[in-house]
Amino acid sequence: MGRGLYRDFRSSNKACICLCLFSSGSSKGMGTSSNGRKQCVSTWPLETGLLVYVDDIILGGNSSETCAEFKAYLNSCFKIKDLGNLKYFLGIEVAWSTIGLFLNQCKFALDILKETGLTGCKPVDTPIEQNHRLGYANGSFHSDPNQYRRLVGRLLYLTITRPDITYVVHVLSQFVQQPRVEHSNGLVHVLRYLKGCPGQGILLNGENDMVLRGYYNADWASCLLTRKSVTGLYFQLGFSPILWRSKKQLTVSRSLAEAEYRDMAMATSEIVWLRRLLSELLTP
Repeated sequence: MGRGLYRDFRSSNKACICLCLFSSGSSKGMGTSSNGRKQCVSTWPLETGLLVYVDDIILGGNSSETCAEFKAYLNSCFKIKDLGNLKYFLGIEVAWSTIGLFLNQCKFALDILKETGLTGCKPVDTPIEQNHRLGYANGSFHSDPNQYRRLVGRLLYLTITRPDITYVVHVLSQFVQQPRVEHSNGLVHVLRYLKGCPGQGILLNGENDMVLRGYYNADWASCLLTRKSVTGLYFQLGFSPILWRSKKQLTVSRSLAEAEYRDMAMATSEIVWLRRLLSELLTP
């Protein structure tokens, strides 16, 4: 038996469903009897996956009959509502096409603009000004720091489908403790950028060679406060983006070559983690 992830759902009849993976090429559902012992209730192909958040569930697989059987079993344990093909999940919109799946958070971005009163603002072409000096900001403090923190948090969630604002959110999140007017202006600049392209997202291409590709780069000593370098990472599975990150390095690098080596080490760690994750899913 391979490793598996168990998640319990308990109802009035003490029923419990878990999902685990087997190296034999099948996935088994486990139930809990009235005496608390686990028992096998059904068997599904390994290509069936279940994603759960509270009472929202995404079920996917390569066999519609298997998915229908699993949904029937779920409905026999608790009352569920089948909403059909995935269209909206936790603020993420899913558009189906012959090319693949397009994920975006257009409604979420428009809600942010509406909340801040910037629905009629003039769009800009870049998410952050070139050669910004936000680290040297010395203006007055923000009148409502809680609003600044809330907006940064919402932008952080928006980076799930918007790699293009990952860096600027990384920069603005460093000043959530005591934001200044310049930081607030930088936040408004991001929102004006979103106004110009609220429906932008990522495409999960249906034509996939399942080759893991990674790209990295280091911005040497770019942090004006600590002179630490910033690492940028981007990974694709086939032609579909799966991971991106902008993160400040832990120590100060004394040269660009040293910063690049640290960048390479971080990218290697991410590749090892992704390979292990794919092997857990038994992806060739």
